[in-house]
Amino acid sequence: MTDLERAKRCAAAMWSDDNASHALGIEIEVTGVGTAIARMTIRDDMVNGLDVCHGGLVFALGDTAFAIACNAYDSQSFAASCHVDFLRPAILGDQLVATATEEYRGRRSGYYTVKIHNQRDELVALFRGRSGSNGKPLINT
Repeated sequence: MTDLERAKRCAAAMWSDDNASHALGIEIEVTGVGTAIARMTIRDDMVNGLDVCHGGLVFALGDTAFAIACNAYDSQSFAASCHVDFLRPAILGDQLVATATEEYRGRRSGYYTVKIHNQRDELVALFRGRSGSNGKPLINT
């Protein structure tokens, strides 16, 4: 099995039971080892009292892309810390794309940047996450 095939199998294993991301209508794509894309369209039940997407849902999109990217190595990895900077509001109907990129990966931790753009290719948010691994396999290889 190639590294990319393993990354895709890990994503499929995680995705099958990710009820939260499914409920938000998020779709994922593994684009390489340590990279991932997550997509979500802002629905009317996602906007807050100011008529913009709730920040926690933008965070959830970034967290989903981060999770898929950092679990590409068949070693269960979890968010150890995350930070998001909201740069512009996402509004009803926006199609958000979160692209996760691995910046560093060590034996038990990794650092990832997730850029979240809207359909106009405007940067909506920057998400940065640090992962920690427990060393347990995610799939049976």
